[in-house]
Amino acid sequence: MSVESAKDVSNDQLIRRHEQDYQYLRSQLHYRRIDVDMVLDRLSEFSVAVPSWALGTGGTRFGKYPVAGQPRNVFEKFDDIGVIQQLVTSTPLVSLHIPWDEPEDPEVLKKHAASLNLGFDAVNSNTFQDQAGQPVSYRFGSLCHTDPKVRQFAIDHVRHTIDVGKTLDSKAITVWLADGSNYPGQMHLRKAFQRTLEALQQIYEHLPSDWHLFTEHKPYEPAFYSTVVQDWGSSLLLAQQIGDRAKCLVDLGHHLPNTNIELVVARLVDAGKLGGFHFNDSKYGDDDLTTGSIKPYQLFLVFNELVDAALDDAVDFNPAYMIDQSHNIKDPIEALLQTVEALQQSYAKALLVDRALLASGQENNDVIMAEKTLQTAYETDVRPLVAELRRMKGGAIDPIHAFRASGYRSTVSSARDSGEYVPPQSL
Repeated sequence: MSVESAKDVSNDQLIRRHEQDYQYLRSQLHYRRIDVDMVLDRLSEFSVAVPSWALGTGGTRFGKYPVAGQPRNVFEKFDDIGVIQQLVTSTPLVSLHIPWDEPEDPEVLKKHAASLNLGFDAVNSNTFQDQAGQPVSYRFGSLCHTDPKVRQFAIDHVRHTIDVGKTLDSKAITVWLADGSNYPGQMHLRKAFQRTLEALQQIYEHLPSDWHLFTEHKPYEPAFYSTVVQDWGSSLLLAQQIGDRAKCLVDLGHHLPNTNIELVVARLVDAGKLGGFHFNDSKYGDDDLTTGSIKPYQLFLVFNELVDAALDDAVDFNPAYMIDQSHNIKDPIEALLQTVEALQQSYAKALLVDRALLASGQENNDVIMAEKTLQTAYETDVRPLVAELRRMKGGAIDPIHAFRASGYRSTVSSARDSGEYVPPQSL
C-alpha cells in the first residue's frame, strides 16, 4: 500500500475518536479563553529541517545495527524524507552534509527534491574527519591548526560547501568544529581561538549577501581536555566579531549536564545572535536521542523562550530549526516521526501559555503563580490539537500508525540492501 493510501486508511480508522478528543480539548481551551484557531495558525507556521545523515542507522565506536532497507544514496534519503513530510507536514527542508551526501550533479538532486515537494536548508561542512585521499590531516585541528596549509585546506572545504549550497538554493552554512586538545599544554588556548576566528572571517567573506553562517559550540568530544568553541559564550564571541550575518546555533546535546539551555536561548536572543537549533535529547552528553524522550519539560521551557521572543516586536527573530539525531536502535523514519510530534507538541504547549498572567506573576514576584502558569500549559494534552493540524494540512492523525500500515519499510527493503551488523573500522 502506498504511503498516501495508508495515511487515508489510517485517518479513516482514527477519525471518530480523534474528533471526540479534539472537540473536548477545544472546549477546555475555550473555557481558558484561548483562541484555538490562532494557535493552529501559529503552529502551522512551524517547520523543522531533516538532516540527510539521519536516515541511515547511526552508532557508536562499538558498532551499529543497520535496519533493512536503509537508504544507499542521497536520492533514497530524500525519498524517505518525502515520506516523513507526507505524514507530518512540517519537514519541507533537508539539511545536506558535505561531503557525505554531496551530489555529483546538484541540479539533478534539486529536481528530485522538488518532485517530492522538498527544498534545502543549511548545508553542513565536515572538518572533523579525514576523507580518503585527503592531502592533509585534521588530527590536530582544522581551522585552529598550527599549520597554515591545514587551515587553508579546511577553509577551502567550507567555501566549497557554500558553493554547493548556492546551487541548491540553501541560505546558510553550519560550521561545527571538533578542534581541541586532549592534554594540558597540547594547545595554546588563546592562539587556537584566534586562528579559528581569522579562518571563519575568511569564510564569511565568501558568504553570499543573503546567507547566514552558524557557529556551533560543544564542550567536549572528540576533544576531552579543551574544545576551541566550547560553549555559547565562545560561539557568541566568534559571531560578534565575524559579522552581522554570523549567528550561534544551539544543539540541545552540546552542553554539560544540567545546563540551563533556556537561559542560553534568552541570552542569545538578547544579543541578537540566536541563529537556530539542532534538536535531540540526552541523558549524559551528546547522546543524540529522540527529541523529547528524556527531558520533555526542558524542551517545553526552550520553546517557551522561543515563543516569548517571537511575540516581542522589539526582537529580530527568525531562527532555523533542524533535527540532529543518531538512530542506532530505532527505525530512523519512525524516530524522526516521533521527534517531529514532540516538537509540534512542545511548540503548541508554549503557545498556550497565558502570557499576561505569567508577566503578572513575574512582575509581582508571585513565584507560585508564575510557575503554575507554565505548568498549566505544559500539562495540557495537546496531542489532539497537533493531530488536527496535521489532518488539516493533509497529513496523518497518527504518523507512526500510518507509516506502519503502509509497509514502506518492507517495500524498500526488497529494493535496497538488507541490513546487517557492520563493525566499526577499529574492530
